[in-house]
Amino acid sequence: MKLAFAGAGTISVVHAMAAAAVEAEIVAVASRTSERATERAAQVGAAVVAFEDLPAGADAVVVCTPPDRHGADTLQALRAGAVVLVEKPLAATLAEADAIVDAGGQVIYAENLAFSPLVVHTYQLVSGIGALNFIEIRQLSPRPSWGEFLDPARGGGVLFDLGSHAVALALLLAGADAPVSVEATLSRSADIEVDDAAEVFITFASGMRARIETNWTNPHAVWDIQVSSHSGVVRTELMPQPGIEHNGEPVALPALTGIADPHLEHYGYIDQMLTLRDVVGGAPSPIDARFGRRVLDVLSAAYAAASKPGSSVSLPFSGPRNRTPHQLWSDTVGP
Repeated sequence: MKLAFAGAGTISVVHAMAAAAVEAEIVAVASRTSERATERAAQVGAAVVAFEDLPAGADAVVVCTPPDRHGADTLQALRAGAVVLVEKPLAATLAEADAIVDAGGQVIYAENLAFSPLVVHTYQLVSGIGALNFIEIRQLSPRPSWGEFLDPARGGGVLFDLGSHAVALALLLAGADAPVSVEATLSRSADIEVDDAAEVFITFASGMRARIETNWTNPHAVWDIQVSSHSGVVRTELMPQPGIEHNGEPVALPALTGIADPHLEHYGYIDQMLTLRDVVGGAPSPIDARFGRRVLDVLSAAYAAASKPGSSVSLPFSGPRNRTPHQLWSDTVGP
């Protein structure tokens, strides 16, 4: 499998490590800055190219630019006939997400945690505890000191970034139980424009609820999942240390392949890259652009709900599709 990278930021390093582990070749790198493109290309033995030259002979393009570029970079690769692995969130607006879905082609939505052996094993345990009544997902972390996460033009703050993981996991755990409404509370620190703390409640058609808590104000990373029914509870810890419990009893962790850093495997990057190889080979994408749009739909509704404290917004979201989640919130919250 030959890969090209659209984007050369921090996450591209992780994708490059996963590609090396599965013996995929990176042949081209494009970036908004020539210095970053040159640095990353030298590290992986690839050529520096312009965005408009992608896929530059590659089978697949890994889109790891900021979210406000995802739409244009994904469409460019799809028009050229490449398979695309696009980082989360799928796009900055629902209109851009619509364009990606309407373009057709093979897109893998890069929700790496969906490919995590820890999360896959969690799904298996959850499937055996009966009808769910509550899901809780927490992703608490320090504020990022790299990238452009604090730039409102990116699309949103912590809920848009870390929260996209949590929303995706909630939808996957709920299965066929469709989300019907969302409530949210957002806050931000005085020195930034985007949200850095969020609490979200998603109500599903069955009446089951999912609570998501995420922030950039915690002194250390805490990522965990808890799922309950009337007959059982499954709890999974992703950070700081991986672990799974079923009804309070520890569960053996899934075996790793040993082909890469255990963190790359625990957090799904190896299996995600192997899935990309399968899709290049003709397999259907298991987590596609439509799923990425579902996640963005919930995020957009959550930001809109947060603009009116105490309100609930119905799903699917019927508000403006050309506004970023941040704009849906800040239109009311103000500067």
